[in-house]
Amino acid sequence: MMTSKTQTSLRLDTDKLIEAKAILERLGLNFSEAVNIFTNMIVATKGLPFDVRLPNDETIAAMRDVRERKNLTPVTLTDLQRELQNP
Repeated sequence: MMTSKTQTSLRLDTDKLIEAKAILERLGLNFSEAVNIFTNMIVATKGLPFDVRLPNDETIAAMRDVRERKNLTPVTLTDLQRELQNP
């Protein structure tokens, strides 16, 4: 069965679009192909293909702390590498 194609336009943040296109290129995809994959996943899952939830109180508090630069623990690259090696 042959499907028809529809051209559409989107309003996107220019910097994010440039960054997304660069990432997609590294994945061997162009932007149109990625949008088609996303659209197909929406249809297949009958919704967004990932969880979308409002943050709980703990997450809201953590986000507030980060914005206010409170309760932060410095982490080095070595710390992160150690964490990845010993989960």
